[in-house]
Amino acid sequence: MKAAGDDKAAARKCVQATIDGETGRPPEETQPPATPTTQPRTETQPTPATPPTEPVPPPLPPNEPATTPPTEPVTPDVPPPTEIPPTPTEQATEPHGEPTQAERDFEAIYGQEYADPTLPAPAATPAVYDPWERYNRGMHRFNNAVDRGVARPLARGYVKVVPRPFRLGVSNFFNNLGQPVSAINALLQGKPKQAGQSLGRFLLNSTLGIGGIFDPASDAKLPNKSEDFGQTLGVWGWKRSRFVELPLFGPRTLRDSFGMVGDAPLSPLRQVEADRVRIPLQGLQLVDVRAQLLATDSFREGAEDDYALVRDAWMQRRDYQIFGDRMNSDDADSLPDYLQDDTNPQVPVDAMPVMPTDGG
Repeated sequence: MKAAGDDKAAARKCVQATIDGETGRPPEETQPPATPTTQPRTETQPTPATPPTEPVPPPLPPNEPATTPPTEPVTPDVPPPTEIPPTPTEQATEPHGEPTQAERDFEAIYGQEYADPTLPAPAATPAVYDPWERYNRGMHRFNNAVDRGVARPLARGYVKVVPRPFRLGVSNFFNNLGQPVSAINALLQGKPKQAGQSLGRFLLNSTLGIGGIFDPASDAKLPNKSEDFGQTLGVWGWKRSRFVELPLFGPRTLRDSFGMVGDAPLSPLRQVEADRVRIPLQGLQLVDVRAQLLATDSFREGAEDDYALVRDAWMQRRDYQIFGDRMNSDDADSLPDYLQDDTNPQVPVDAMPVMPTDGG
């Protein structure tokens, strides 16, 4: 058995030698074991895949400088922020994007919290009661035409010609004539202290102030508060009254129209019977009142709705005159300067000419 195995091994070697001779390979037993040689291989790092929206530009020739393609800003895929509902104050200050001129005018009068006239009025500032708006707008246009044609040119000429100290003396004179009416209405409203102050102003300015031309009462710290019978009716309970614009008198309420009837007989100017004295004084008073309102002309000209602006501003000031001192005392500075008593006078009832009743 061992001999047979040797014969098979010898035969296998013989065949292998024959094959090696034909291929030029040394015999198997003389060939050293092949040592695997490792060829240095440069492994190319895989190029990161580029997004399909940004293809790789082709290589440029070696002589041309490489240019960097413009990169577009990558917007992060962030969901839009959730809109927070605006607060009532934000809705009032920016109701519909850019505020209109009328809304800016309302902001100047009412402050930012109530600048949007489309919002409901707050509880402390009730909405204007204006059921006669159609008539009032027509009368407002008529009054504006008279103002542009007569009153405003006269007031501008008066301011241009008459020096300011003289104009101030005229204003003091007519203001002093109204102090007795204020004193009587203050008593009717249950304000004896204010009535005494108004009477004291009248006596002091009429004497030391040379008929009211000068104002020593203000130097004596006597407050200047105007009261009329329309305010008295409001204190007595006629709180809500419809707005009405009267010919030549301008904005009023129905309550104030009745108040004019009560104030007219009390006016010292109406006690002057001679027409040649009373009528020039009434005309001068009208010019003086209009001259004090010249500062508001530019404010009104910028408004989209002059009627609504005048109506609402006048009603706010009127409500403050009647009910302001019965509210929080901090509200004393809530009105802009142009709505205060000394800078926004109304046409006084005693300044309008009336037909004499006794032929004098």
